[in-house]
Amino acid sequence: MTASHNVTWQDTAVTRDWRWEALGRRGATVWFTGLPASGKSTLAATVEELLIGLGRTAYLLDGDNLRHGLCADLGFAPADRDENVRRVSEVACMFADAGTIALVALVSPYTAERRSARELHERNGLTFLEVFLNTPLDECEARDPKGLYRRARAGELHGMTGVDAPYEPPTQPDLQIGSDTNLEVAARVVVDSLSLILGL
Repeated sequence: MTASHNVTWQDTAVTRDWRWEALGRRGATVWFTGLPASGKSTLAATVEELLIGLGRTAYLLDGDNLRHGLCADLGFAPADRDENVRRVSEVACMFADAGTIALVALVSPYTAERRSARELHERNGLTFLEVFLNTPLDECEARDPKGLYRRARAGELHGMTGVDAPYEPPTQPDLQIGSDTNLEVAARVVVDSLSLILGL
């Protein structure tokens, strides 16, 4: 439901099938979720490199990067997190519709918001692949590349997922990547899964 008034959906002459056939490309969204420092952005970036190397159109939608622009007005309260996921879902949907493989690296801690992202894609007839980076909390804390866990444990940062804010792990992700999986192997698993679906 939209809060905007006096707006009408603008159809265009170019259908998705026509676009994809002309481009020789089919779009999709790969949604990487996991605790902070679980390796989401690193894996998504490696997948992006592989896809570009294969001549596919792919684009990384990284959670931190998006908070510099599209979601710069949002904080980390539950309602803001929901809105963050909603916006990113809509953008990923447009990328996928355009024939690009959208690679979303986002903590997205709540089951309901990830379900909403999937349902949005399903309603629009688009592929949605959820990849859960199942990295244990203690390992994420040991990595702590941005010092966020250290600050949260010191009481300097509040609302940190995994410390004083919840993370609801997926129960049935499309793919689950353990912390013991080699980066290149994990990236190849994701690309191979896309190949089965999209015929890369």
